[in-house]
Order: sequence, then structure tokens, then C-alpha cells
Amino acid sequence: MNAPEARQLPLQGLKVLELGQLIAGPFATKLLGEFGADVIKIEPPGTGDPLRKWRMIEDGTSLWWHVQTRNKRSVALDLRSEEGQQLVRQLAAEADVVVENFRPGTLDNWGLGWKALSQLNPRLIMVHISGYGQTGPYRDKPGFGVIGEAMGGLRYLTGQPGEPSVRVGVSIGDSLSALYAVIGTLLALQERNRSNLGQEIDVALYESVFAMMESLLPEFDASGQNREPSGSALPGITPSNAYRCQGGDYVLIAGNGDSIFKRLMGVIGRDDLANDSALAHNDGRSQQAEMIDTAIQAWTAERPRDAILQALDEARVPAGYPYTAEDIAFDPHYLAREMIQTFTRPNGKPLKVPGVLPKLSATPGRIGDGGPTLGQHTDDVLDELGIDHETRAKLRQAGII
Repeated sequence: MNAPEARQLPLQGLKVLELGQLIAGPFATKLLGEFGADVIKIEPPGTGDPLRKWRMIEDGTSLWWHVQTRNKRSVALDLRSEEGQQLVRQLAAEADVVVENFRPGTLDNWGLGWKALSQLNPRLIMVHISGYGQTGPYRDKPGFGVIGEAMGGLRYLTGQPGEPSVRVGVSIGDSLSALYAVIGTLLALQERNRSNLGQEIDVALYESVFAMMESLLPEFDASGQNREPSGSALPGITPSNAYRCQGGDYVLIAGNGDSIFKRLMGVIGRDDLANDSALAHNDGRSQQAEMIDTAIQAWTAERPRDAILQALDEARVPAGYPYTAEDIAFDPHYLAREMIQTFTRPNGKPLKVPGVLPKLSATPGRIGDGGPTLGQHTDDVLDELGIDHETRAKLRQAGII
């Protein structure tokens, strides 16, 4: 554990039971665990969370696993068995929060839904993350993050005009839902401080994406027109685009503030545009977006990327370039803000992982250890429930743990 482990972490003493797998639910509990919550992750015996085998595998385990499940305790437990369900009820009776991302109704069928668990523990907070939410005509449909991204409106906007849409290269729908799940959990904990009662939190993947879509809906309602894909540009906010440099690299330039636009035009030698009253504000510039982008592109095409960035930095114009993983790993700003951390895996090899967010001055979060082995903490957790060694041996022999 890193240094903050010795301090009183903000969520220390909070017990969280994770019944989810893959991305959305486990990402939410990862965030809670980084700030001190005791996260008990329930996994199927023998196979575990499928994420263990996703993306790049080393020594039989996904490298992603060491990020997604840090600071958690793994309990191998068959939720489909009556004995396993009874153990979950015992855990939930002592938990503060349960996070699950099964299809709606699944836990109810196992006797582990909100009605059953809240009767055992009225202070329990239960977080549901699903494709379409716990209600509505689509509730029973299967839904992964990419489907939520599509229904939420994001997928339609990604890509070049007139070409098939492309997906964002990460599971952004799941991650956004996890953030809303954490926000909901913290709000429910605050309410519990007043009422001494828990509640349900219903997070839908498509709604988490839809909430990010800014003015998409009101613009349609007012004009009857859909916002269309725009490639690397940001329609209605000008200039903000990607521009090709000498040698084939690209820079991203955001010169859409009024004073920033003037400075940018000065850098590229277009004082005529800087002083054009019709371009003084964003609404006027957006009507001439193609002309402005052409002027900027003419300037960047004749210069290498680093020279462009230096000139724009000196003029205080926001600019950058698309970072690769290698750029991130060695960037001095990432390193200075401790966003690149290293821990030692069980095989003795070091592994760079992302740091913790948000950054708290007095009680910062922890990196902790990498992901646990399957069932690593089963005996410890069941021992805490008072399950004796003989009973645990019988459960293990029956394949329940």
C-alpha cells in the first residue's frame, strides 16, 4: 500500500459488496475502494470475473485486472446455489452498499433483490447498473456499454460526415455509468446520515451517455434538425479542430474564446481576421468556420508539430496533440501529478497503472495492490461471518465456494 494507507481514508469503515462483473459495476467499486471502502468482490468459482481474460493477458491474467480490481477482496461464491445466496444475504446484512450490474430481475429471482436485502438491512444502499434501467419497456433487454453509447446519442456523432460511425476506443458508456453510480452512492450515504435509511440507485448505461450530450435535445426540439457527425471539428464552437502539420502529424487547436481567437490569428499572421468585427464572437465565427479552419490549416501545414505548439504556448492559445500510451507514460506533467504509478505484481514484475482521482489534499486515495487472485479472500471473509472451517470445507467440496 502507498503512504495514504496509514491515514484515515474518507470511506474507511464503509463495507461494499460487489455483485457485478466486467466493467461498469466493478469500476464503480474500484473508485470507492481507492478511498478506503472495504470492497468484497463476489466471483464465480473456477472462472471468476470474465475481465480476468480480457485484453492483454500476462501470466494468465489480464493487465487490466490489476487496475479494475485493486483494493478489493475476492470471494469465490456460486450465486446460483441456495447456500451461496444465503451467504450473500449474511454479507449484505452487514454491508453499507451493494453494487450489482446483472440484468434487471436476476437478483430478485435468486432472492437477493432490493426487497429481500433491505428487509435484512434497512440501512442498505443498493446500486443497480444496467443497460436500460430497472423500469420501462426496454428493461429486460440485454445491454452493453456500446449499445448504451448508441442509444444515448454519442455513437451517431462519432466519425466523419457521410461515413459509418465509429466507436470511442474505450468503454466510455460503462465508465460514465460507474461515475454516476458513485455519485449516487455518496448522495445516498449523505441522506442516510439524516434518515438512517438506505435506498436504491438506478443507473442506466444509455442515460449516463445521454446526460453528456449537452444541447443535442433542445437544439432538435427548437429546430427539428439532428446534430450530425463532424469529424474532428466541434460545430457551433469555432475554431476547434485538428490540423495537419508538416510531416503528417496533427495538432489540436482550441481558439474559440474571443480573446484567444485574436491571439491565434496574430500567431498565424492573419490580423485581418483578428480585427474583423464579424468574427469577434463565436456566433459570427461559426458562420465562417470553414474559412477560418482553412486559414489555420495553411499555417500549420508549413510547420512541424513542435514548432507549432511552442508558438501557440507562447501566445497562450490552448493546443496539444493526440497522446499515445507512450506519450502518457513519459509525460512530465503526468509524472509530476503522480498520475503514473508503479506497483509490483505477485510475479515480481513492476507495472505502471493510472493514479487515483479525484485528488484530495488531506485524505488522498490509495493505489494499493493489484487485482486479487480468484477467491484469495474467501476464507477470511467467511471467517468474519463466523463460518467455521468445517463448514467452509464442505462448501468448497460442493463447489459453492
